[in-house]
Parts: sequence; C-alpha cells; structure tokens
Amino acid sequence: MSELIIVRGGGDIASGVIQKFHRSGFRVVVLEVGNPSFIRRTVCYGEAVYKKEIILEGTKAVLVHGTGDVKKVLDKGEVAVIVDPCGDTIKKLKPLAVIDAILAKKNLGTNIYMAPITVGLGPGFTAGRDVDIVVETMRGHDLGRLIFSGEAKKNTGIPGVIKGYGLERVIYSETDGIIKNIKDIGNFVEKDEIFAFIGDIQIKSPLTGILRGLIRDGYRVTKGFKIGDVDPRQDQQQNCYTISDKARNIGGSALEAVLYLRRKQGQQ
Repeated sequence: MSELIIVRGGGDIASGVIQKFHRSGFRVVVLEVGNPSFIRRTVCYGEAVYKKEIILEGTKAVLVHGTGDVKKVLDKGEVAVIVDPCGDTIKKLKPLAVIDAILAKKNLGTNIYMAPITVGLGPGFTAGRDVDIVVETMRGHDLGRLIFSGEAKKNTGIPGVIKGYGLERVIYSETDGIIKNIKDIGNFVEKDEIFAFIGDIQIKSPLTGILRGLIRDGYRVTKGFKIGDVDPRQDQQQNCYTISDKARNIGGSALEAVLYLRRKQGQQ
C-alpha cells in the first residue's frame, strides 16, 4: 500500500482530489459518512454511498463494506468508498498519505500522525501541527497555495460570484423536514419557480438559471441547511456533470503536496 492515498470526504471539491490522484497512478480509498448531504451530487464520488457505484469523468468509484474488499476494487483500477466517518480504516490500511477533504471549516479528527504524509484542505487545520501541509481553498490569487506553517484563510460564508450573483444563487431550507424534489440537477428553472417542497413549504428558485446543485430527494434537513444552488449561466448545463475549476485546482495542489513531501522524505 505504498501508493495508497486515503481521502476523507467524497464531496465535489474532494472529487477533484480523488480524480487527480487516481489518474496519476495512485490507489485511492475514500472515507465517507453514512448519510452524506451532497448538493452537487452528480460530481461527487461519495455518491457511491447511495448508488453503490458512480462513474465520474471516466473514473469509477465503488462502495465496499470492509477493508477486506478494498484490494479487489483497487486491483480493478477503481476507487474504493467506505463508510467510516471516524477514520478507523486508516490504521488498518496504513496509507502513504491521508488527505482531509471534508471541508467542514474545522478539524473533525485528522492528525499529523495518521500517515507519513497528511494534508488538510482549507480552514480548520494548522500546518505543522494538525497536518504537514494545508491547501488554501479560498478563491482568489492564493487558491491552491501550499501552506507549510499556519492556517488557510478563514471561511467568509460567501460563495463564488457567477454573473454578479453570490449569496443570491444559494438556497437554504426555511424549515425542518424532509425534502421532496420536483426538479433535478441540470433542470432549467425560472425565478420564483417551485423546484421542491419541505412539508407544505414551497422551495422556489431565487433566480433564473440551471439547478447546479440539489440535495438528495427524501433527505431530512433542518432550518438554514444548504439544499441547492442555481447557476445563472443558462448555457452551462454541462457544468452540472463535470468537476469544477476550483476542485481541479485544489486537487492538483494536493497532488503536488504529496509528491513534494514524498520526495523530501526520501532524501532524508
């Protein structure tokens, strides 16, 4: 398992990391929770938790139910996904590197001693204490920068601006309950068009565009929970099914971090 990479989290940004490592010849295992709340579900390898397997940009991820099945999946050239929120699998598989790609804005248990190389994405980690390297995840000049000492920039809570829309394009639940979707990712929606219900509450699109993200039908949400986002670029439907520029950037930086540290450690 000297070429094994364990990625904690299988969301849309994590999927940029997973794809980069897999394409570069590493064997990749993804650790997820039992009921992930993905918004951009069509570009998340972690969706294998629900679908058993998913193919994204030519890379197949398969749900396994224990470490005994991991090697079978990896030997087929596929990515293995395991439900393991606590990271117990890490001790059993002894990977070359652990990459925390949960993007929880806080550290949910990753530590620098988990593997010879540890990388944390975004705020919540201190390089040199929690992990070896932190990758900057905030859009702008420093996106993807490797941080060898200190922390990434604090989360602003403001999503990336598309055609002048930032917070306006993100949808949050107005109440507690189970969501019932009547539209799906990739569908066109008009401003104020109903695309889902939570109980008797109508969930309307804040603007005209493409539903780029929408939480899974039947998911139980709480008030204020992020449930979707709309892309105002009506000609960009294909973006709903491909890894984003931000995810690719961060994925490349995570790959750089591991290669850099592996070479540096090999010289010592």
